[in-house]
Amino acid sequence: MGACGFGAWWLITKRGSEDPGTGKPKTGEVDPKPTGKKTELRIAYGTEKKNWLKWAVEEFEATKEGKDIQVTLIPMGSLEGARATVKGEEEIHVWSPASSAYRDVFVTDWQLEHSGNPIAREETLALSPMVFVMWKERYDAFVSQYNALDFETLSEAMVAPGGWNDIAQKPEWGFFKFGHTNPTQSNSGLISLTLMAHHYYDKTTPLEAQDIVNAPFQTWLKQIEGSVSGLINSTGNMMRDMVLKGPASYDVVLVYENLAIDYLKNAEGRWGQLYVVYPKINLWNDNPYYIIDAPWVEKNEKKAAETFLEFLMSEPIQQQSLVHGFRPGNPSVPVIGPESPFEKYKKYGLQIAIDTIAEPPRADAINNLLTGWQRLRSSQ
Repeated sequence: MGACGFGAWWLITKRGSEDPGTGKPKTGEVDPKPTGKKTELRIAYGTEKKNWLKWAVEEFEATKEGKDIQVTLIPMGSLEGARATVKGEEEIHVWSPASSAYRDVFVTDWQLEHSGNPIAREETLALSPMVFVMWKERYDAFVSQYNALDFETLSEAMVAPGGWNDIAQKPEWGFFKFGHTNPTQSNSGLISLTLMAHHYYDKTTPLEAQDIVNAPFQTWLKQIEGSVSGLINSTGNMMRDMVLKGPASYDVVLVYENLAIDYLKNAEGRWGQLYVVYPKINLWNDNPYYIIDAPWVEKNEKKAAETFLEFLMSEPIQQQSLVHGFRPGNPSVPVIGPESPFEKYKKYGLQIAIDTIAEPPRADAINNLLTGWQRLRSSQ
């Protein structure tokens, strides 16, 4: 699927987390329990959507439909939300992770614990590809040595024994630091591993288990993952740390495009300009909205979930998703325009066209990626 393919992708993909936050609810973060006859709608969501969803809830409360529904937002890492739902630790009505990459694993795990399909309805709220975000000064020095920023050149830089002294005669910059989130807790970390595999095989077709267990691939992956920085559970926290602490924390991170957009201007007044680079082969993070079909979901709660979904997909609310750096899931809402962040921040490397999009990985590939990664890390 090529340039600007996200609109068509949304239409045909009905099957198909992180702003500054821990990925876990804190005291005061989850809205209070409803009173009276209001229907409570509990939504576990990937925190990359936090700013947009909190704004949307406030707008929804002012509508006629919103008078009878109290939306409780529960910020959780994408994989954490799936596991909590399967185990019944969170009796949610909607699960909205960063992407549908973990969907099939979630359904399979549910069927092993329970029975039937746990998803009553699913829609795509908004799209965001993955991007490398690097300090511009260091990006210029990096490409002067390696010509391009990709997973191959990253792996070379990460094993340079003298760090930046070997790369750009800058010993004061220390070792080269590349970060992504923990793939066992955060969708963006899982997608990072997935993109590494697509890069290694130079393929856009779905990854399979045999691709992941291949010994040469595991050796190559270990070269990167053995030195990766961060591995926290929140993409938003990682991006925030990069901006707050500067190059001492990370030289480059792999995050959602929408988070990069949210932080581009903030960084410039602190540590200098950031620059965005798109992986050669990318994946859409489709921010699905799964209405859960579980014993604890009552008819009125399912109806409330559908009502809020219709509100989120309306043009005014989708327009606001663009303000927060997302590509709207409603194809009638344009991405191009004078106020579009893709126009305003073009100098930072943002681009609308995504040349090559891979198909989502199969469930067995996902499970083997996570298992292989855990073994790789534990062997160090």
